[in-house]
Amino acid sequence: MIVGTAGHIDHGKTSLLQALTGQTGDRRPQERERGMTIDLGYLYAELEAGAGLTGFIDMPGHEKFTHNMLAGAQGIDLVLLVVAADDGVMPQTREHLAIVELLGIPRALVAISKCDRAGAGRVEEVQRQVLDLLAPGPFADAPIFTVSSVNGQGVDELRAALLQAQNEVQARGCEGGFRLAIDRAFSVAGAGIVVTGTALSGTVAVGDKLVLGPAGKSVRIRGLHAQNQVAKQALAGQRVALNLSGDRLELAQIHRGHWLLADWLHAPTQRIDIDFQLLPGERTFEHFHPVHLHLGTQDVIARVALLQGPRLSPGERMFAQLLINAPVHAMNGDRLILRDASAQRTLGGGVVLDPFAPARQRRSPERLAQLQTL
Repeated sequence: MIVGTAGHIDHGKTSLLQALTGQTGDRRPQERERGMTIDLGYLYAELEAGAGLTGFIDMPGHEKFTHNMLAGAQGIDLVLLVVAADDGVMPQTREHLAIVELLGIPRALVAISKCDRAGAGRVEEVQRQVLDLLAPGPFADAPIFTVSSVNGQGVDELRAALLQAQNEVQARGCEGGFRLAIDRAFSVAGAGIVVTGTALSGTVAVGDKLVLGPAGKSVRIRGLHAQNQVAKQALAGQRVALNLSGDRLELAQIHRGHWLLADWLHAPTQRIDIDFQLLPGERTFEHFHPVHLHLGTQDVIARVALLQGPRLSPGERMFAQLLINAPVHAMNGDRLILRDASAQRTLGGGVVLDPFAPARQRRSPERLAQLQTL
């Protein structure tokens, strides 16, 4: 199981993971200096002896690093939404929740953190805030835990809930070709280039040949780790680290957002049809408006051509086409997030309907009415 944290900055996500796992994880010097998570952090821990390793992705809560949060949110099995008892529900609580709902993350647990800093009345007030926040969406019945990373309150109960979820999470199908959205690339002395990510489909084994990035560079798997353990094979749903070799392969050629794929899946595209959903509370969305498209770990600029009218009202959905300024990889059913052109807020999301869409024209209301009666 892969668990991702979500929530506002300084609500105690990193401290809570340390309390749950007993591990501090890798912290970058600038994160230690600033006392905040900037990029994705990774932990693996047995929540109970013999339970197997659970993977945790610690995602930043600052609004300036939402693009990093989005790179970590794809592919997780469960979101751990953390809300501080002293602050209550805050802007990135709402935005992170909207993102994981749009991505179709199947399960959620909620931790009201820092309960050692608030009285019982305040904790109850924040519980009501959280219930109101969750009520309209798919996580309305998500369990809520009151916790403190300082005195340990509620940590054992939250750990037990995570263990139960791990026992109940459905294994992903391993059919189809291997797909990995790369979130890190680095060099290891004596081994060479390593890339990491969550395997979204298929299987991969030592010796396999795959293609890398938009250029489709051929690479071979020299070695791999699955869920932080040396392995011969990795499956969809696991966190994977792959040691790559290839002709004239250089670390500078690999970036977050690149895909590692079975060769027959390599088909870059710049025009995608989607079912576009605009978030409630957003402004009316106008035809051909520019956006940031987040798909897998990619972050690229696109324009949204509305196909059923000149504008989309808040909370509504519409068939639309993305015209993208750089090649991307997509498959039917992939979920994506759209943020505004200045990357300051999440507008909505969508589901890929046709990753190789032809150019389309908007239909008149009269023609749409005719089509609906056919």
